[in-house]
Amino acid sequence: MNPIRVLLADDHALVRAGIRSLLEKIPGVEVVGEASNGHEALELTRSELPNLVLMDIEMPDLNGLETLPRIIKKFPETKVAILSAHSTEDYVSRALHSGASGYMLKDAAALELELLINSVAQDKTYLSPLISRIIINSYMERVGDELSPLEQLTPRQREILQLIAEGKNTKEIAHRLGIGAKTVETHRLRLMSHLDIYDVPGLVRYAIREGLVSSET
Repeated sequence: MNPIRVLLADDHALVRAGIRSLLEKIPGVEVVGEASNGHEALELTRSELPNLVLMDIEMPDLNGLETLPRIIKKFPETKVAILSAHSTEDYVSRALHSGASGYMLKDAAALELELLINSVAQDKTYLSPLISRIIINSYMERVGDELSPLEQLTPRQREILQLIAEGKNTKEIAHRLGIGAKTVETHRLRLMSHLDIYDVPGLVRYAIREGLVSSET
């Protein structure tokens, strides 16, 4: 099997030396060059045609986020993974949208470097665990913003809304759900506040409109 040819791009020589040392311990990996800025990374990618460029973001002359899409466009067979100290959503999003195959933090465990290499070699994207959490949390926040008022209610609140719309009173709902009347009232007040509907007929009309109950109920 041909070795995975890796190019390092980081403006700190000591950092490059440390990463090179770790890479050289990974079976099947060959470090083919080192760059200290984006321009050097582009030139070495052109001459060495590495399988993977491991690149920092903060570099002089041409930073990693500007270099990344240029490498992807000019050398589509070369993968690029970011190795950075920055974990902000903006940096991560820009890197991934520009085509990065991985994003790993510099304070990650040495084992992660091998995981990244193997993932990229299999055409997969590797993200450090912290980066994955940032992406997931951001996605969940966006999805939450897009949910309808009904979807933002808790399952219990939707259940009580349906029972109210079916004509059940507080005592009947409490008996049906096996909870106290005061708990039912609390849920009802919260769902009314969330929906901005403060009377039962309004709740019934809303439930019908949303398909929780039929107009014939």
